[in-house]
Amino acid sequence: MPKILVIVESPAKVKTINKILGPKYKVTASMGHLIDLPKSTIGVDVDHGFAAKFIVVRDKQKTLIKLKKEAKGVDEIFIATDPDREGEAIGWNLIQHIGQGKKVCRVVFHEITKDAVKKAFAHPREFNRKLVDAQNARRVLDRIVGYQISPLLWKKVGSRLSAGRVQSVALRLVVEREEAIRSFVPQEYWQISVDLQKKGLQEILNANLERIDGEKIELKNEILTNDIVHEIKKESFKINAITTKQVKRNAPPPFITSTLQQEAFSKLGFNTSKTMMIAQQLYEGVEIGDEEPEGLITYMRTDSVNIALEAIEKVRGLIKKEYGADYLPAEPNRFKSKKSAQEAHEAIRPSDVHRKPADVKRYLSDDQFQLYDLIWKRFISCQMMNAVFEQTKIEILSGRFQWGVSGSILAFPGYLAIYKDQEDQDIKLDPSLYAQGDSLHLIAINPSQHFTKPPARYSEASLVKALEEQGIGRPSTYASIIHTLVYRNYVMRDRGYFTATDLGIKICHLLVEYFKKIMDIGFTATMEEELDSIEDGTNDYAKVLGDFWGPFKEELDFASANIQKTEVTIEKPCPECARPMTVKWGRRGRFISCTGFPECKHAEPFTTGIKCPQENCTGELVERRSHRSAVFYGCSRYPDCKFIANKLPSVSQ
Repeated sequence: MPKILVIVESPAKVKTINKILGPKYKVTASMGHLIDLPKSTIGVDVDHGFAAKFIVVRDKQKTLIKLKKEAKGVDEIFIATDPDREGEAIGWNLIQHIGQGKKVCRVVFHEITKDAVKKAFAHPREFNRKLVDAQNARRVLDRIVGYQISPLLWKKVGSRLSAGRVQSVALRLVVEREEAIRSFVPQEYWQISVDLQKKGLQEILNANLERIDGEKIELKNEILTNDIVHEIKKESFKINAITTKQVKRNAPPPFITSTLQQEAFSKLGFNTSKTMMIAQQLYEGVEIGDEEPEGLITYMRTDSVNIALEAIEKVRGLIKKEYGADYLPAEPNRFKSKKSAQEAHEAIRPSDVHRKPADVKRYLSDDQFQLYDLIWKRFISCQMMNAVFEQTKIEILSGRFQWGVSGSILAFPGYLAIYKDQEDQDIKLDPSLYAQGDSLHLIAINPSQHFTKPPARYSEASLVKALEEQGIGRPSTYASIIHTLVYRNYVMRDRGYFTATDLGIKICHLLVEYFKKIMDIGFTATMEEELDSIEDGTNDYAKVLGDFWGPFKEELDFASANIQKTEVTIEKPCPECARPMTVKWGRRGRFISCTGFPECKHAEPFTTGIKCPQENCTGELVERRSHRSAVFYGCSRYPDCKFIANKLPSVSQ
């Protein structure tokens, strides 16, 4: 019978780790959080040091009973939950229930490979209470905000709405971008380019007008542009100067959680949730032929770009062998993590750099292969030489007009030999074909009208980047933040881009008006630093929460006393009791309800006002959402009429 019990979080890891450790060990899963704050109450005593009441999660009680039973017959318990704050807290809370009278150790590994796991078990440690306190403080802080503001939204706006400390600030970013787009007024401007050719060459140079009389230009209308075009036709063109310089493009750092999410969206079209789900699968272990299952990548929730020395040595050996010494820097490339990064962590990398994507492709799903291929190539490239471009600028004069042509030639690919991190928009320009003083023949003049564009809506990638740059939340939480905003109908996701809904805008405006600190981006970032300070031992759990609670309580009391619930009544009478109907808000947006509620419970969907195009139907189209939160339009007379469409038909229908 096994003498040592090992507890991990996910059942997917059990088989992999069990095979590595052997029969002396019994590996089982906690299935995530077994001990947590209660759902029915806030679970935090704000008047007595913010003591948290952690209880056994109701639907996890059978799992805890099973763990207690398995712990009875063993001498030692190893807690091998994930190597982050949350994993530390999950394990700490768990041993309070099953660790009495046992030798309990904490083991941490960042990759599920034979060497890494055995090394971790050879060097167990005690629980880090600073990590536990930092995680519990974050959990309590989020609970205080969510459980105090959300009921206020129910009373003042509508039922089943929610607010969160980080979620609400992320919503503000999307709402402010949406409002900037809606208020944007396009401004007209014109540009002029010319097609030029040197005698004896087939190559056409497309030059842009840059200056007139040595000054930068602004062509605001067609009349001014046409006058200039007429003048240009009379001039001759000559090369005034050619400048060429070498430009280096640095090898990119290895992936951290946020950059993996951004690249997976940009290159593979994966949303953040999908990226993290597939990364989890690659981390937890995949069976490769007859080999024992092993994790293909290191832990995927990290904000550190650190790389283990052993991994650096292996990748440098591979680069020298596969690409040659010219592609290998004299010293390993080093990257600096952000101040808030947990330095004990590593960047996301292949657990074995010699396990090439092509070698494991047949054992992986298409999505798993694509993500592993991306991670593998990014890691190899981060230790390669920089790419070198020969960048050329040709300056052309014609009378008082100055023109410019820019281009580049890739002189040395460096890391670009394996990892294309951006598309080059410059034309390929060979400076050896031209010389100062060369005359150029005018082939065509190309005036073009343009209008300034509004800022782009946030995509999965750009929202994650904004959250990271602003210090909002932590990379491991971005996927759940985005999921919550979509699930709550605060934003709509269309092909990976986010639009704030009317409900999201209404919630955001209310929170900004009454909870200025909670909705302040700088304050939210500062709170992240305060939580980090608990981990490094320079601050105290109760002090951090106490400093937050005082000002927050003042805003909460003021909001409770001053927010007035407004009701918008409509002319349509209730078909059941003839009382006026009113517009209300719920988690899925607006709906129409009888003002006699709760005596009269009649409610209807809020329609678009567009008649259902189905023949002989008297209904109107209603915006609905699928179980995946995709927007579609259906008839208000469903199920009698089952018309649906992805887009609204024209009003004329």
